[in-house]
Amino acid sequence: MQTVIAVSGVKNSGKTTLLTRLVAELSAEGYKVAVIKHDGHDFECDVPGTDTRRFMEHGAYATACFSENRMFVHRTGTGESYEELIKMFPEADVIFIEGAKNSNFCKIEVIRSCISHEPVSDPAGRFLIATDMPEAAFTERTKDIDDIKGIAEIIEKMIGGEK
Repeated sequence: MQTVIAVSGVKNSGKTTLLTRLVAELSAEGYKVAVIKHDGHDFECDVPGTDTRRFMEHGAYATACFSENRMFVHRTGTGESYEELIKMFPEADVIFIEGAKNSNFCKIEVIRSCISHEPVSDPAGRFLIATDMPEAAFTERTKDIDDIKGIAEIIEKMIGGEK
């Protein structure tokens, strides 16, 4: 059973920083971790000049490149949902989604005092606020944003224990 957790918050609140630290901590504990990031802008995911990029430039709707140790799939999007993307990582113990503040996924909201002061995500599924503000500022469960081990321990319980 996979655990899916959205990490939400306003722009520049520290979502990516928290995620990179959690990915490192949980990976070091032996968990298989995947991250899905939504980008509100179109983005380039293939290096100009590579064969796969050239195939796309000449009309291919999708390309794949693989070796013994990694794979890369570049496909023109067709309005995929989070649920469809989650299915692409069947071996993951935990899948983080950066963003998805209006979803019903389990959520950690990042609130840093220099950026925001209150949650902006849908409270449905929100189980933790990671913040630099005092715990008394919120009625919900909080952890210091720098307490990566403490946040990871909460997530490990959701995953189902120790690796």
